[in-house]
Amino acid sequence: MHIFAFSPAGFDGYMVTIEVDIRRGIPGVDIVGLPDGAVKESRERVRVAIRNCGFEFPSDRILVNLSPAGIRKEGASFDLPIALGILRASGQIEEEHERPDVMVLGELQLDGGIRPVHGVLAAALTGLSRGITRFVVPEANVLEARAASRGLVLGIRHLREAAHVLRLKAAPVYAFSKEANTGNNPELENFSDIKGQDVLRRALEIGAAGRHNLFLFGPPGSGKTMAARRVPGLLPLLTREDSIEVTRIHSLAGTLPFHQGLITAPPFRIPHHSASMEGMIGGGKQVKPGEISLAHKGILFLDEAAEFRKPLLQSLREPIETGRVDIARAAGTCWFPADFMLIMAANPCPCGNLGRDEAACLCSLHEITLYWKRIGSALLDRIDLRVPVKPAAVTDLVGSEPEPAINVKNRIREAAERQKKRYGTSGFTFNSRIPPGLVRRFCTLSPELEELFVRAVKKLSLSSRACHSILKVARTIADVSGDEKIGKYHVLEAVQHRRYGDSHYFWKSSP
Repeated sequence: MHIFAFSPAGFDGYMVTIEVDIRRGIPGVDIVGLPDGAVKESRERVRVAIRNCGFEFPSDRILVNLSPAGIRKEGASFDLPIALGILRASGQIEEEHERPDVMVLGELQLDGGIRPVHGVLAAALTGLSRGITRFVVPEANVLEARAASRGLVLGIRHLREAAHVLRLKAAPVYAFSKEANTGNNPELENFSDIKGQDVLRRALEIGAAGRHNLFLFGPPGSGKTMAARRVPGLLPLLTREDSIEVTRIHSLAGTLPFHQGLITAPPFRIPHHSASMEGMIGGGKQVKPGEISLAHKGILFLDEAAEFRKPLLQSLREPIETGRVDIARAAGTCWFPADFMLIMAANPCPCGNLGRDEAACLCSLHEITLYWKRIGSALLDRIDLRVPVKPAAVTDLVGSEPEPAINVKNRIREAAERQKKRYGTSGFTFNSRIPPGLVRRFCTLSPELEELFVRAVKKLSLSSRACHSILKVARTIADVSGDEKIGKYHVLEAVQHRRYGDSHYFWKSSP
């Protein structure tokens, strides 16, 4: 039997073999194989925990090799596998007969207690891909490990229990081998709160149905932030495959609560405009996923978008196109998934009064131009729906109730099912993700519509990406309407959502 640990490397990771050799010499513990500070410190935690649990710590020279040696080992999850390796090498854990290899994860307390660790789901999936079928994890990580749905997961609270598990003289505290599909689906805010803003409601519905990027601009208090916060409540729950990916990312980032299984609701992330590049894209000394990866299969909402630093906003362009982010470091390159729906909101000018009838804008044209240049035309070109948001009239706020949110959610669910059926095994699910080479195949137009579309493109001087964007939005509008073919009004509505931005000098003042 071999004891394995796990070392994350971006979204992937490496299995680490724990090898222990005990020989005569000056008492001490040497850990080799590129351990970081936390792994080096484990020698003292392991020593004290073994003694406090009633075992004998060998009074010889101990060499712990973390193989392969060329990979940096990080984190405190190596405590438990190193301790079990020492107990096994010193003959204090005797196996009745040869047992399958086991992956062990856990941080040790000085009294022998086992603390939970992050990245357990990634470790379990990596182990399963390499033929590991037994996993010993902290009790608080059992549900997370079970989410892999295969193999035998043994949850333990104490080092003594872990030793019993390897001896197989006593049953583990927890033993699961069945599929788990638990997770968070918090109560979301009601879409029916948006009143008197039919264009805004329609754009949000289209965006949610096809996962199209949106840009909401308007004066303060017009309801941009409130509207964006209602979108998560419209999205269907994640598929199991997507749930595993999302849970894996949040586990690696350390944002997944312990004692929790799969995340089943699409994530909704709202980073502050002062976020750093590493916080948004990912990175750091110990590479962690950023906000764009934490929003994978969900929504990334940038409120006050023009207040974000321009380099940070421009760094979103590649992930929007590819659905992933590659992080290059001197030690190597790693990657994380980043397939998200982007919603941005901004005021029309620095003071926020531009376009308001009841207030005067005090900003100069130069100030307004600089304000919009922070976003830039390259990022704006990747926004499918541009929505001007005006404050709702008082009569609308106190008048009749809008369409129930459940009706909108049902249309979005049905549209998503149509898209899933249409694209099958094509490698994408939503209309916004149609590759450029397949747009004409899935977004066909009649000759009359083709002529109308060409006239609109010429009149608005649209780029090739904008042309594809209009076709994909028209395809989504047809799906929401329950139509198999794209019609005239679908195209006109798609053009209208694009025209709001292209005809306004804000966008044209951007580089």
